[in-house]
Amino acid sequence: MGINRDVAIQWLGHATFKIRTPGGKSILIDPWVQGNPSCPDSLKRIESLDLMLITHGHFDHIADAVSIGKATGTQAVGIFEICSWLGRKGVTNCSAMNKGGSQTVQGVKVTMVHADHSCGITEDDGSIVYGGEAVGYVLELENGFRLYHAGDTALFGDMRLIGELYRPDLAFIPIGDLFTMSPREAAYAIRLLGVRQVIPMHWGTFPALTGTPGRLRELTSDIPDLTIYEMKPGETLT
Repeated sequence: MGINRDVAIQWLGHATFKIRTPGGKSILIDPWVQGNPSCPDSLKRIESLDLMLITHGHFDHIADAVSIGKATGTQAVGIFEICSWLGRKGVTNCSAMNKGGSQTVQGVKVTMVHADHSCGITEDDGSIVYGGEAVGYVLELENGFRLYHAGDTALFGDMRLIGELYRPDLAFIPIGDLFTMSPREAAYAIRLLGVRQVIPMHWGTFPALTGTPGRLRELTSDIPDLTIYEMKPGETLT
């Protein structure tokens, strides 16, 4: 199933995406816009939203979760500890879950899957509190189109199970290296998942993130019918 006009995916830079579903719902994944150097200035203000998903508690994935949650009243989804932290910060519309579980939120089936990464939340005073574990998500939209957002992660063998169980039509995969997979590991992840549409993420934001979509494309040139979408921050894919 290819991307079609019923699904719009906008990259706000780094691992932050805004998705318009076939049912007209607006979903924000990993809310980092204000301090995100890749996010265009015109897109830093989120005024309306139906659903916000958080993969883990590092600043470059959660920094604007509280302000956006309070301003929009959106329903927030995260692992139990993340939702507990959000609640303490005044974000009360939370739907907590944990790895392996699924729930239908705003008409979208959300499944929380494993990611191999750390998850500490930095408080205003610089202290770090426990944020549960890092996760990924499989979303099944109203028309059956399935998205896999891997979050920040290393390569792990059970990506094959994610592919076999949920059969994502499109995968968002980190490639920057240093803090996540590089293109080398991401190329292997694509093989494990069996996915044929990929959006590379978590690259280009800082000089230390050296992985590139071009390198990923080189390392997957033998995979038939694979499409790698090299998006620019602010660009919308339909």
